[in-house]
Amino acid sequence: MNSAVPEAFVSHRLLLMYKGDISALTMFAQQASGSVCFPQPLPPLSSAYDEDATVSEGKITFHPATLVSAMNRHLQLDNDLLQAEAGYKEYVDTPQGVVTVYMARFKLLDPPHHLMQSLGCQMRTLPELRGRPPAEMELLRRAYTKMMEG
Repeated sequence: MNSAVPEAFVSHRLLLMYKGDISALTMFAQQASGSVCFPQPLPPLSSAYDEDATVSEGKITFHPATLVSAMNRHLQLDNDLLQAEAGYKEYVDTPQGVVTVYMARFKLLDPPHHLMQSLGCQMRTLPELRGRPPAEMELLRRAYTKMMEG
């Protein structure tokens, strides 16, 4: 994994998830640090905005596909392994300002356990992620709801 965090991720993060097309098994990638936000954790004291809140984004915003491409390069993955998940866009209030969180889905038949382990990460189900900071738990809840409704 490339250690330098791409500039695009100063005010953006991605959740990386897998959903089985047949089984509906849903898993999220978790970094060795425990965070489910990529490429870096949210700062301490972060909190998710209410789902119906109107948020003013910063002057520079990135399309989710651009962020997914940057993540593929950062993690040294094939360009077609992750796909931006339409309709998922959440805002988190942090001490450094608003962070926009998108979701990318692994386009694979099976969960990418070995691939993520080679990057020092794990694939986890929602129950296995209990105990994460409140902002991350809320992002995961909203992501899971979005995937089950979609």
